[in-house]
Amino acid sequence: MRREFSAGGVVVRNLRGRPVLAAIRPAGKPDGTWALPKGLIAPGERAELTALREVAEETGVEATPVEKLGDIRYVYTWAGERVFKVVSFFLFRYRAGRLGDIPPEHAHEVAEVRWLPLEEAPRLLAYKGEREMAAKALERFSR
Repeated sequence: MRREFSAGGVVVRNLRGRPVLAAIRPAGKPDGTWALPKGLIAPGERAELTALREVAEETGVEATPVEKLGDIRYVYTWAGERVFKVVSFFLFRYRAGRLGDIPPEHAHEVAEVRWLPLEEAPRLLAYKGEREMAAKALERFSR
């Protein structure tokens, strides 16, 4: 079984007095399929830096690290081969940039970008592990 290691980010900011997180609809996915920005860790790259890079590439915003939220693990099949994947997620605070200002070389990866209310994200995100990461971020910002 092949192994893959990725990293992603939960970017949170306050918008009109309430916390929101940056979510993407990956290209080719139906309307309402919200996910967190993430991607493969490049050789020699630290997971946190991968997550920051992926956030910038897929959402257009820059962020500041807060803490590691955790890892999700799952198995999927690609071209008939089973792949064991680990994705490390990091919590970030929004720093700068405009949501949706995606670099042209990455625009094909993302169909839509949106700020989702943080309290609704654990319900709105499409994937179980990512919903868990949003719930952890919500817990962190509710303290």
